[in-house]
Amino acid sequence: MLFNKTRAVEYMRRCEVDLLIATSPVNITYFSDYSCWLDSLFKSYMMIPGASSDLDSTAAYAVFPLEGEPALVVQAMFAVNAADLWVRDLYLFGDPGLDNSMTGADLPDTKRRFLDLLHAPQQNPIDALLNLLKARGLTDARIGLEIEGLSPTSKAAIVSALPKATIKDCSNLIRLIRMVKTEDELSRLKRAAQISEDAAMESLALARPGQPIAKVSQHYRTRIAEGGADFDHFAFGVHGLGIATVANHILTEDDLLYVDFGCIYQSCFSDSGTTLTMREPSPALRDRHAAFRDCVAAGVGTLRPGVKASEVQAAMRETLDTNGISVSFPHGHGLGLEVRDYPIIVADNGKRIRDDCIDVPSNLPLEANMVINLESMICMPAIGSLHIEASFVVTADGSQPLVPQDRTRPVQPR
Repeated sequence: MLFNKTRAVEYMRRCEVDLLIATSPVNITYFSDYSCWLDSLFKSYMMIPGASSDLDSTAAYAVFPLEGEPALVVQAMFAVNAADLWVRDLYLFGDPGLDNSMTGADLPDTKRRFLDLLHAPQQNPIDALLNLLKARGLTDARIGLEIEGLSPTSKAAIVSALPKATIKDCSNLIRLIRMVKTEDELSRLKRAAQISEDAAMESLALARPGQPIAKVSQHYRTRIAEGGADFDHFAFGVHGLGIATVANHILTEDDLLYVDFGCIYQSCFSDSGTTLTMREPSPALRDRHAAFRDCVAAGVGTLRPGVKASEVQAAMRETLDTNGISVSFPHGHGLGLEVRDYPIIVADNGKRIRDDCIDVPSNLPLEANMVINLESMICMPAIGSLHIEASFVVTADGSQPLVPQDRTRPVQPR
């Protein structure tokens, strides 16, 4: 499972909460593996003209209690989408839209249980959530509620319906739980990274002067789809002027460009990048590329449990400074169910990560089984752009590549 149950329990006991309720689509997926493509897209006004742009029309909740089984609140029409999840206790809401006027063959045992559930769904998601809490005796519990995933209307309705409960915002607490990956999430992240790397290297090898970069991007899209992944992004530099994703850029013999690419495999993101060149770079540009390679290597050399995020970034920054490169922002970030998870590898900004459950410095220490991306790039107008980005797993005594990603030289098609 994606959900780091052991880590969640440790934080819940430390923060004195009896249950956590995830409300945003990404965290519902994290808590339960449930996902529906509409959940992050379908806004209230799309069904009710004149309504808000909140996501209440497809609202769902995932509940993880300290005692007892986890549960999921989902829309009745999409409940069968939860048939094969590890979370088995379902509470439904809304009209399932079933026509019972005809009699069909018997359903498989794995699906038959949905008939009873579909016959008596609740009118709305908050009623279903309240019934769940009542059934578990948790209406007066200490509740960690992900406020960021709620509309103001839903938040007010939940708080009003639970006058005896102690409700704490746990939006940032969930982000801290997600930082350290389970074996399942690591496996998915590795697969996403490998699909992306194979597709990108094959696609970049097809690049030729006179052809649109869009042809390379399209090949990448095709190859990741064949690998079972969904497209996230394919970005590229344009004459050293910045980064684009849709510009109609035609490759030239002099092109030296940033490329950054990523896909999504079973809800987990990949994100990496390299430099594409149409001809052998000049000695000065090769030296600059080597400086960026050394910059990332310096960051990798610091990756180990206990090291603070700012220390990793400082090692990268020092390497570029030593090479006389100041107009660049070497940094890094976690990777998981979003293209950027905590920790964020930047200089200490003095801020704190806080909600009603936690209050910690934003300069987070690394922990084993975090997945960290390190990257550095530069744009040089009328010359081109350089980029290196790769992914690493923090281990008990250091780090290792998430998958093999060769960034020693720019990619130069033959």
